[in-house]
Amino acid sequence: FTPDDEQTLVSRAQLKARIMGALGGRAAEDVVFGEGEITTGAGGDFQQVASMARQMVTRFGMSNLGPIALESGNQEVFVGRDLMTRSEVSDSISKQIDESVRIMVKECYKETYDIVSKNREAMDKIVDLLIEKETLDGDEFVRTVVWEFPSYEKALECHNSKEYQAGWNLAKDTTIRHMQVVEGFSTE
Repeated sequence: FTPDDEQTLVSRAQLKARIMGALGGRAAEDVVFGEGEITTGAGGDFQQVASMARQMVTRFGMSNLGPIALESGNQEVFVGRDLMTRSEVSDSISKQIDESVRIMVKECYKETYDIVSKNREAMDKIVDLLIEKETLDGDEFVRTVVWEFPSYEKALECHNSKEYQAGWNLAKDTTIRHMQVVEGFSTE
């Protein structure tokens, strides 16, 4: 996600949309090929997801643990010959943090999977168009996909919303991942 304007405040909905965008590639693999054929392609995405979700829980107070900053960053302490990391929270709170992060990511993945599943036909149409034309501008996208698939009408209505960019990135990333997996297509 690269915002056009520098943002100083990011909402919970925007962070959730970013997490879902990062999970879109794995969800596309899961929808297209099933759990048994998922690849390692989402490894870097998972690192981003874990970092964002953990910050939502520990720094921004955006979880069921409440509006409190639970970690200000681990501190390294020199003990003998090695550096050790000292946490500012108890083992019990640390387990609650881990569980909150896991639940948040799991819920985001389920929602992402449902969106990709529901829009599989549209995703396949976009893949076919991109294989044929290599690029697709916004107007072409609207003409060929939005009008053909009514579920995209709502996306058009919120075109100017704050979440639009994150939603567009989810669709783009999911489509590119689908192309890479299905067609062996390289975008690099």
